[in-house]
Parts: sequence; structure tokens; C-alpha cells
Amino acid sequence: MNRVLLIARREYLAYARTVGFWLSLLALPLFAVLGGGLPLLIRGADTVRAVALIEEGPAASGLAEAVRKTLADDTERRNTRAREAAEKAAASAGAPPEATRGALATITQPRLRFVDVPADLATAEPGPARDAVVRRYLTDETPKADRLDAVVFLTRSGDGPGARVWAARASDDTVEDFVRDALKDANRKAVLEAAGIDAAVVDRTDDFRPEIGVFSPRSAGAGEVSLRDRLPGVIGLAMCFILWSLIITGASILLNSVMEEKSNKILEVLLSSASATEILTGKVLGVAMLTLTVLVVWGGIGAFGLVSAAPGVAAEVGSVLMTNGLLFYFAAYIVGGYLMYAVLFAAIGAFCETPRDAQTLMGPIMMVLVIPIVVVQMSLVNPDAPAIRFLSWVPFFTPFLMSARAPSEPPLIEVIGTMAGMFAVALLMVWLAGRAFRAGALSDVKLSWKSFATAIGGGER
Repeated sequence: MNRVLLIARREYLAYARTVGFWLSLLALPLFAVLGGGLPLLIRGADTVRAVALIEEGPAASGLAEAVRKTLADDTERRNTRAREAAEKAAASAGAPPEATRGALATITQPRLRFVDVPADLATAEPGPARDAVVRRYLTDETPKADRLDAVVFLTRSGDGPGARVWAARASDDTVEDFVRDALKDANRKAVLEAAGIDAAVVDRTDDFRPEIGVFSPRSAGAGEVSLRDRLPGVIGLAMCFILWSLIITGASILLNSVMEEKSNKILEVLLSSASATEILTGKVLGVAMLTLTVLVVWGGIGAFGLVSAAPGVAAEVGSVLMTNGLLFYFAAYIVGGYLMYAVLFAAIGAFCETPRDAQTLMGPIMMVLVIPIVVVQMSLVNPDAPAIRFLSWVPFFTPFLMSARAPSEPPLIEVIGTMAGMFAVALLMVWLAGRAFRAGALSDVKLSWKSFATAIGGGER
């Protein structure tokens, strides 16, 4: 036992003392923050496009005003929705609605800015001469302060309103999309008005937003569904992805460690002072401590951020985790899932001396690991779907799918049955991987599925 702990300590410190380990450990929270914040930063940094509207001919009269009104209505509509969403989020987090006012000021900026048509462009005769003036205003030939991002020529034919859009960038379709929607709305209103329907009625119809209340007998109050009722599914899905990341991280570390030590003949030295079982156990335990370190750091960062930003939601998350033994289920699935995959990766590493060798067996295993990640997204809406329930009984998928399903309180027989099957397969994997590890540690045979299976079976290599 002392040798196992020494090997585990050595394995843990070999990685925990490196700067690269801590940088990679913090990479996921950093990318999570960037993934959530970058779209907001990009949206906030997006330039407001200066657009000139030109009505071509008497038939197009009124189209420019309709486009301007559409922009004003769209901006007001987005502000209203943003205000309601921010106030709702503040209420869920236990903060007063006044706390959202500063944030709202940054999302009221319209996407476009309509400017007066330059005099020389307004008076230019249609044709090549006017097109040349347009090109000048859209390129570097015009000083930046007077430059335009788009020029829109509004027209009207027997089929309805239309437009020709000149854009400074060929790949920028923002103005094109907006003008198309604005003219579509203008045409619809014109058609309805021609049918004798008042425009004000059309506007009120467009602005109407029904209030929808969602109720369920399984909600906390056996009535209206609240954030507290939606949190378990979100937490389960998050735990599935966290478990998947931990297994990939820990198992990859274990594979590379064993592979490196075999190629450098360190594994042979270790076998002279400890048994293969002790080495395998120590390595799995050491990397498990590394994985636990990752989990504690990720959990600490997440908890700190949630408590700081939304203390009300943080309290609800804590309540969900402490309800119905959910924390125990998560811990059990993490242990079982890690054990299954860790010993398998360690056994593969014992047969490999280069990363190219490992790819022979790693490809199929990674394909297996992708399946639950693809399927688990269904569990947020329908955790009891037949496909998800069936795949939950497959031991290699159990830790991921049952972690996602556990908050929805699946039948106890499924919880006990899938957990028993998972640990039974995990123990079988420990036994089989131990045989493979013992055979591969001192073997120079070329890695293949045949040699790996032969080593597990204890036959001749």
C-alpha cells in the first residue's frame, strides 16, 4: 500500500508542479467566459452603418419614411425585450430592477444610422455618372467623416416596393437584410390598408406579445414553473459535460504518462521495485487526485462567479444539489466513469511508445465517447425518451447520460440498475486492464487490436 501511495504522489506532483497543468486547468473557465462575453463585445464594437436612402421616382414616395419608421420600431422593440429580460434576470438573482439600468444603456444603439443624401449624389442623373458618385462615397476617395457604408435606391413597381443596395463591403449584408424586411412590412401594411384595414390596427397587431404562463404538476409548488424547476435539467446537462471533460483530461494524462515512461524505460525500473498492479493502481490514484484538483478549481471558480453575479441563483443551485441525494449520484457516476476509462487508457499506454501507436486504439474509443455527448442534449427536453433510457443501460454511456437524467428523478430501479452495471463493468475493466498493463509494460510487440486482446486473454503474444 505504501508503494501505491508513493507512485500516486509521484504521479500527482509530476503534473501539479508544472505551469502548463495550471494553465490548461484554467483554460476551460477562461474559454467559457470568452465564449459568453465575446459575442457581446463583438456586438457592442460593431459599427453603426451610415446609410443614405434615395427614392427613385414618384412611385417610390413614402418608402424612405417607412424604412426609417421600421428602424425606430425595431430599436424600441429590442429595448423593451432587453429591459424585460434584464429585470427578470435581476429578480431571479435577488437584485433590485434598478441594478439593470446601467447595462440597458449599452444595448439601445440602433444597427443603422440614416444620413442626409449628399447634394451631388441627390442631383446626379441616373446611370453611370451617378454610379461613379456612389462608388466615391463608399470608398477611400471620400474622407472618412463623410464616407457612407451603404446607399439604398428605393423603387416601386407593379409587384410592390423594391431596392438596389450599394454596400461598401461586398460581404456585409446587414443593410440588405434590414431593407428587405422593412419593405416587406411596408408592402404588407399597404395591402392591408387597401383592403380597408387601418394602419394603427396593423401596428397594434405587430406589437402584441402574449403573456404565457407555464405550469406543471411536477413544479416546486405543483403549479407555475419557475427557475427552480428548470435548474435541475441544466445542472444535469452541465455535470455531464464536466464529467466528460474530466475523463478526457484524466485519461489522456494517464495515457501519455504511461506511454512516456515505457518509451524512456522508466516503467521497467518501476517494475523492479513494485508489481504491475501497484503501479497501475498508483498511477490511476495519482491522476484521480489531479482530476479532483481540476474539479475543485472549476467548481470554486464557478461558485464564486455565480455567488458574485447572482446570489439568488447560487442558492437555488445549492438547494438542487442537496435535494434527493443528487450530489451523491454525481460523485458515484464520476468515480465509476473515471475508473472505467482511466484503466483502459493506462493499459493502452503500456503498449505504446509514440502517439502514433496510440491512435490505433484511441480512434474507436473517442467515437464511443462522442455518442453520449450527442445524445445527452435531448435529455434537457425529454430525459425519459426511449433512446436515452436504453442507452443509459450501456455501462460506457451510463455515467454521462445518468448524470444528465438524475435531476429529473428517473425510476429508482434505473438508478440502481445502471449504477450496478457501471461498477460491475468498471471492476471488470480493472481486472482486464491489469492483465493488459502487465503484458504490455515489458512487451516490444507492435500495438494492434489483436495483440491487445491477446494480452488481455493471457495468451501468447
